[in-house]
Amino acid sequence: MKSISTFIKNSRKKHKLTQEELAFKAGVGLRFLRELERGKETVRLDKVNVVLNMFGKELGVTDIQAEDKK
Repeated sequence: MKSISTFIKNSRKKHKLTQEELAFKAGVGLRFLRELERGKETVRLDKVNVVLNMFGKELGVTDIQAEDKK
């Protein structure tokens, strides 16, 4: 399973955006985006969704698969 931080970082690079450009376009702070890409465990989910929306995605509730429960 790909982490959110990896998805955002890879998507940003795929769209040839700097961290500064993505933060500005998403309306979040640069510090927040940097922490998000580093995988900081305590981030505001509403802001995560703002960034994910830039790539047509959003967080949601999903069932844990048996292999993920280990």
